Amino acid sequence: MARNLDLTSLRAFVTVVDAGGVTKASSFLNLTQSAVSMQLKRLEEALDVGLFDRTTRKLNLTGAGEQMLGYARRMLELNDEVLGRLTATEYEGEIILGVPGDVVYPAIPGVLQRFCTAYPRMKVQLLSRGTVSLKAAFERGDADVILTTEEDVDRGGETLLERPMVWIGAKEGQMWKQRPLRLAFERDCIFRGPALAALDSAGISWEMAVESDKMRAVEVSVSADLAVHAVIEGTESPYTTMVPHNGALPTLPRIRINMYRSELARSEPVDELVTLIRQAYHAI
Repeated sequence: MARNLDLTSLRAFVTVVDAGGVTKASSFLNLTQSAVSMQLKRLEEALDVGLFDRTTRKLNLTGAGEQMLGYARRMLELNDEVLGRLTATEYEGEIILGVPGDVVYPAIPGVLQRFCTAYPRMKVQLLSRGTVSLKAAFERGDADVILTTEEDVDRGGETLLERPMVWIGAKEGQMWKQRPLRLAFERDCIFRGPALAALDSAGISWEMAVESDKMRAVEVSVSADLAVHAVIEGTESPYTTMVPHNGALPTLPRIRINMYRSELARSEPVDELVTLIRQAYHAI
């Protein structure tokens, strides 16, 4: 008799691995933690193998789990492709999404991947600019949905996340110990003013080593240990890390990530994109 694997359990398994744990995965899946754990248990029982090494506190896959992960990804990709092509063909068009470059990670890549799988005929144009520029574009009607980094939220906005700013530098970097402190910021970065004010208040000398119109130039400089930067906690790029300064650098203020949606952007695909963004930032 043929046996079938449950796709819901497979999706829970892949999401737990990608999210690094059941807690974050439950937010992405919009399920309770106990429900996600039950899906994992059902998959292990169906396969009669253990997928996770439960002898340590850290989430580690067993050999069977690593092998199953590859199969699960392929099965889910095929499932999503079939559903996307056969059920979403009526949705075509473009959504313009604006996101400041310093909060793209870690949420936006996964959001865009999931959205494009669900709506393969929809195109998402990503605008990566500073908050001031994005809000101006939004007011002109040049963007459907924007994310901003602000100390407060304007009318019509929704706060997705509020976290303190943190200092970031190269992995195992030493530049943060140098004085004057070498900094890298975009010219219109909203984090720049609070970071400089905190350094001045703490009496720490600094110099602007890298000043650019592009976030990529800032990111490359920081990852190469040429300077340090400041971002919202939890939004570090894969190439940088929080500076372990133990109080040698000043504490930075809290900043919000807000979302604004145009009143004219009312459709099922935009609803889904907004939902995916909300889930992704709530899970950070």
